[in-house]
Amino acid sequence: MAAVEGQVIGVHSVDAWKEHVEKGKESKKLIVVDFTASWCGPCRFIAPILAEIAKTLPHVTFLKVDVDELKTVAEEWGVEAMPTFLFLKDGKLVDKVVGAQKEQLQLTISKHATADA
Repeated sequence: MAAVEGQVIGVHSVDAWKEHVEKGKESKKLIVVDFTASWCGPCRFIAPILAEIAKTLPHVTFLKVDVDELKTVAEEWGVEAMPTFLFLKDGKLVDKVVGAQKEQLQLTISKHATADA
């Protein structure tokens, strides 16, 4: 499944998740993961904002994981609140933003996206 540049990619299986993390390691790209849930109001609020940010940063991979759909992935990464944004580089967690905090999210993305540009 090809990643579309400048979009938030929905991840719907553990295999797809592993594939994206592997690709991130190979490409040395920053991966921003939005752990979300369909019933989460703040998640719905932040989703279009994340989509806008994704459009401006084609060199960053943006993923969306539904915690109800991929419970094991959420548990593996210690996600306890929605939304939680994890920032991965080389398959490792480099940062985390919990909650629909637009400014914090933008700052954290900027900090890590420019580090390797």
